[in-house]
Amino acid sequence: MAIATFMASPIGRIARIIMGAVLIVLGLVAGGGVGTALIIIGLLPIATGVLNVCLIAPIVGAPFKGGRA
Repeated sequence: MAIATFMASPIGRIARIIMGAVLIVLGLVAGGGVGTALIIIGLLPIATGVLNVCLIAPIVGAPFKGGRA
């Protein structure tokens, strides 16, 4: 539950956005099918960080929206 609580915090939100950006850069560097997959996967943490939601939080009983942490 600690990881979900962290991801719902403001620092976790920033970490998700940075992680998504890193995945997108790696995808651009890798190129091809693997690169495209990394770019698509990188969009998910960016979207959840921007929207301030944590997809794994409800599974472990933490709040879905970061503002409710």
